[in-house]
Amino acid sequence: MSPYEIDLVYLWVDGGDPEWLAKKREYLENKTSLNIEATSKARVADNDELRYSLRSAEKYVPWIRKVFIVTDEQKPKWLNLKNEKVEVIDIRALIPPEALPCYNSVIIEHYLYKIPGLSEHFLYANDDMFFNAKIGPEFFFNSEGMPIVRLQRAFLGNWMSRIRGIFNIPTNIYRKTIDRAARLIKEKFGKYYSGTPHHNIDSYLKTDYRNVVEKDFKDEILSTLINHLRSEHDIQRIIYSYYALVKKRGVLRYVSRKESCRIRLQKPDFMDYIMSYNPVLFCLNDTHRATDKDRERVKPFLEALFPEKSGYEL
Repeated sequence: MSPYEIDLVYLWVDGGDPEWLAKKREYLENKTSLNIEATSKARVADNDELRYSLRSAEKYVPWIRKVFIVTDEQKPKWLNLKNEKVEVIDIRALIPPEALPCYNSVIIEHYLYKIPGLSEHFLYANDDMFFNAKIGPEFFFNSEGMPIVRLQRAFLGNWMSRIRGIFNIPTNIYRKTIDRAARLIKEKFGKYYSGTPHHNIDSYLKTDYRNVVEKDFKDEILSTLINHLRSEHDIQRIIYSYYALVKKRGVLRYVSRKESCRIRLQKPDFMDYIMSYNPVLFCLNDTHRATDKDRERVKPFLEALFPEKSGYEL
């Protein structure tokens, strides 16, 4: 067992909730030139992934002290709030008022460290990320309590994306926000990290979050609060991992698909990925290329992997 407590944090939204949808439509009503990456259904579609992610957590990482689910005035109808290990946190308790209304998860992610009672060591997961093997705390933190920073190597495709970004030739928002984080670290600390996010469950120290947001990159983070929708001017949360590395408070590890696997929803072979790689972690990633027909395949797939109801469910 770990000598320190470790919490697990999720962001969750029910994009099919009529009240929430009405608020968002009202906000978007007079907006023009909207980027499909920022407004895509993939950003908010609830395919019931959180239910199964929690099943995976209870099964494979039972040592988690507490689960925090950050939402926008919502809560999953099936969630068992009598379970003392789970707590729902509204974004208004975390983000500055000028960031509201907020339909940009990147902004919310910068303020996770403000969750009341959050442990110094914590894991962060999107609701479409899953544990797929029994692992201990040492998978995420070393013996000194430093986070294991998992990155993907910058293959040619990643480098080309960066080059396109440099010369202002179109690339996607996601890559631009990663590039901005890397550049900020380079400008301040003289070290450029070319590794990119493995797009899966990550480990952090609350202290690093606080130092980035309130001290070292305070102005840069504050300047993004006006981005109520995803923007290429955002700063991706990879900045906290780069920061941990540059401050020698993190341990770099490049991942393989056996350790961390990203399965895109528009691909037809979900189970093939699991059978081929048997990954420790996997993400079932919804994208703007996915269709509702693709989304219909999610629940049967997850039910096959995690059929047993967890204590987080009513």
